Amino acid sequence: MPNLKDIRKRIGSVKNTQKITRAMKLVAAARLRKAQQNILELRPYALKTLDVLSNVAARAAEEDPEAAHPLLEVRDVDHAMLVVLTSDRGLAGSFNASICKAAHAKWKQLEAEGVNVKFTVIGRKGRDYFRRRGADIEHDFTGVFEELSLEKAGEIGRAVVHAYEHPKGELDSVYLVYNEFKSAISQEVVVEQLLPIVPTQLDEESLGDFEYEPDKKTLLDRLLPMYVEVETFRALLESVASEHGARMTAMDAATGNASDMIDKLTLQYNRARQAAITKELMEIIGGAEALKG
Repeated sequence: MPNLKDIRKRIGSVKNTQKITRAMKLVAAARLRKAQQNILELRPYALKTLDVLSNVAARAAEEDPEAAHPLLEVRDVDHAMLVVLTSDRGLAGSFNASICKAAHAKWKQLEAEGVNVKFTVIGRKGRDYFRRRGADIEHDFTGVFEELSLEKAGEIGRAVVHAYEHPKGELDSVYLVYNEFKSAISQEVVVEQLLPIVPTQLDEESLGDFEYEPDKKTLLDRLLPMYVEVETFRALLESVASEHGARMTAMDAATGNASDMIDKLTLQYNRARQAAITKELMEIIGGAEALKG
């Protein structure tokens, strides 16, 4: 049985750990509020961008069905890219593990179909995971979440578009793999196609009758890469909010576990102390009885 000094030291150590986990929970909760506000503000913008894009693409297709934009062109898939969004830090429960597991499953599924798979990885956790498994990592971005902005998302989006539009046809499809934010305690892993872009189906009433200035092709040349950048930014914001929610939940659970452990150690300490006192009393009584004899 551990002595009283060892138990006291362990109680002190657990209390110090509890202070850290409680502080991390509070920090994550504060950051979550801001991240949640950011994603709620961007979602309508991303959806409206797709609607505008779909409108222009539909009109362009009516005029010349054969002249599809490269980012809209559906090809036979021989080469694919997975854009995997993880975090740079741990201590967020199953946040990174679930993303890596889903991306790994998609990787193996595509390979089984005869598709060559490359990776663009955001975050150290994903980079390290896939590097250990020998994945073909074409781009890796770290430190993106420290000061996340549309400019950083645009850099990632442009790298993906450049690879997709390469004249040698090195990519036929691109998938985003990330955690979609549902609530502080709920995040859902999403694997969605980023390229080729699939416009939403609009009815005639939604299409309307517009005059386009400049022409539709010029608009698509600008709108399609912009949509990729906006969609990448949205996924990054979803990932940030999900990470903070997962970390807040994990640290709350850790703080509760620390409280339970402190209670158990305190009980163990009291029992050990009582046993030590009883032992001393028995020794004193035994000594007194010996002197009487």
